[in-house]
Amino acid sequence: MKKLLAKFVFWISGWSFNGTWPKDLRKAVLIAIPHTSNWDLVYALAGFYLMEVPVKYTIKQEMMVGPLGWFLKQLGGIGIDRKRIPGGKRQTYTQAMINMLDEADDLVIMVTPEGTRSQVKKWKTGFYHIALGANVPVVIGYLDYEKKEAGLGPLFKLTGDLDAQVEEMKAFGRSVTPRHPEKGIL
Repeated sequence: MKKLLAKFVFWISGWSFNGTWPKDLRKAVLIAIPHTSNWDLVYALAGFYLMEVPVKYTIKQEMMVGPLGWFLKQLGGIGIDRKRIPGGKRQTYTQAMINMLDEADDLVIMVTPEGTRSQVKKWKTGFYHIALGANVPVVIGYLDYEKKEAGLGPLFKLTGDLDAQVEEMKAFGRSVTPRHPEKGIL
């Protein structure tokens, strides 16, 4: 049903997709860039369904109740439970996501490194720490509004050189046109 709806969204809006998910890649962090519009989620999810990317995204556990929780789960939402850990502190989102990846056989988590639809000078790097901590690669998913194309970019095996690798990811992001170019990647 999701794939049929995704085909309809792409057909009616004139979008296409570019790329296929590696069949042997069972776990990864998928960064969705750029993120300048609420429409990004619609086109990204539609594109990922069509490319058969087994993508999930995280949301606070408290949102995953009732009809809204059912709807979000159908769209790939998974609740993050920031339960208390020994010592009385709450685990961080980063640690909760590392734990989810460690415990799963198959899990691709979508993250927007900008963290907002506004232009930012610096990406949030939690996605990098999650992938490094879970020993999984980072894959770039992109939207190019000029070409009306959703696609998959490079796969990064992390080296621990956060600054250099994030800059390389940003450079790729600058090669695509966001819905609102004035809010694009710096």
